[in-house]
Amino acid sequence: MSDVLLESIRAKYGAVAESSLSSSHAGVKAVAEAFGYTADELTSIPADANMGLSCGNPTATAHLRPGEVVVDLGSGGGLDVFLASKQVGPTGRAIGIDMTPSMIERARANATSGGYSNVEFYLSTVDRIPLPDASVDCVISNCVLNLAPDKPAVFREIIRVLKPGGRLAVSDIALKSELPAEVVSSLAAYVGCIGGAILIETYRAALLDAGFGFVEIVDTGADLNAYAKVENQSGCCSPAMGFKGGLAVIAEPCCAPVESTLHDDLAALLSRYDVNQSAASVKIYALKTAGHGLRA
Repeated sequence: MSDVLLESIRAKYGAVAESSLSSSHAGVKAVAEAFGYTADELTSIPADANMGLSCGNPTATAHLRPGEVVVDLGSGGGLDVFLASKQVGPTGRAIGIDMTPSMIERARANATSGGYSNVEFYLSTVDRIPLPDASVDCVISNCVLNLAPDKPAVFREIIRVLKPGGRLAVSDIALKSELPAEVVSSLAAYVGCIGGAILIETYRAALLDAGFGFVEIVDTGADLNAYAKVENQSGCCSPAMGFKGGLAVIAEPCCAPVESTLHDDLAALLSRYDVNQSAASVKIYALKTAGHGLRA
């Protein structure tokens, strides 16, 4: 991962982590519900765990069972980790991996305030998961893998940490066709989870090549142009940084707007291109079949 890109992503999501964005804002709660979270799920976890960054609900398709170990790549404030922790129960573990220090701090604070005893959070990039081989039953992720420049390296890490028979359940952005060159070259589009997306068939082939024996990718049909609605959001209630995976944070005026060149650029980009023509919000489910390891 290039240093410039890595620091741009850290800065953007670090700003989100340091904001007051949470489920206590009606717009943030509505966004989460629109992407598959129930009201009961959102009220069952710390409000600060939800910052309006999801493009799906991977815990709804992960089929988690009591006693399992589940890892969330790009865990943010801990939303999916806390939901997963309830499903795996006191005999299981829910582990969050995130490369942004302020996200880890926020997630750990949420774990303390929520009294969670079966969750852990580690600071790391998703291409270097700090866990032993074959130690995980399920890997989940929510609109984060598209941010990784070296996706095959991430997929190899996932297959490494999964036990035989383990599974991957991901919400992500993938491409139906090639993006326009201006979108591909835009830093705003990359950090906005569009520019770094790969073709659906490339995604499928890379997962199979990493060692998965079964891969299913389903287009959810979500409208990715919702990204454009992020611009000019309020900095303390619903900051412009609160976006991910084609969602919009609904404004709740409470203080002066904060300028965000990145979001202005992204909104301008989306005003010129309908990314729905090329990109899609997808659900991905993959299995590491028993006896199926890394390919040469």
